[in-house]
Amino acid sequence: MRLLTGASSPKNDDVFQFVPQSFASFGTTVLVEGCDSERSIAWVHAWTVTDGIITQVREYFNTSLTVTRLGDSSSSSPSSRYGSSSSSSSTAEIASYHCPSVWESSLSNRVGKSVPGLVLAI
Repeated sequence: MRLLTGASSPKNDDVFQFVPQSFASFGTTVLVEGCDSERSIAWVHAWTVTDGIITQVREYFNTSLTVTRLGDSSSSSPSSRYGSSSSSSSTAEIASYHCPSVWESSLSNRVGKSVPGLVLAI
């Protein structure tokens, strides 16, 4: 981070190479994962791509990332799914959403330490 913000200048032993080890894409989101076992660093980049251009980058270091897709698990309305004809309760509306896991980082366990988990909803 100090190199990226300009707070320090690079030294020969401070060079960090981002070497991607896996790629996955979901619509406009591209996930790139890699690790540096010598420095005990695992990283995941989540890129948003618009018209072939990376328009947003989210970077996660030493974090286990799980990506879920938000969406309605059924095309029917919550009231018809739960047998209510005229009104639906807020519980039924909340229960109708399904958030399946579509991707999980796998390299965070290679850095040899426990890391926090994070869920990214797309």
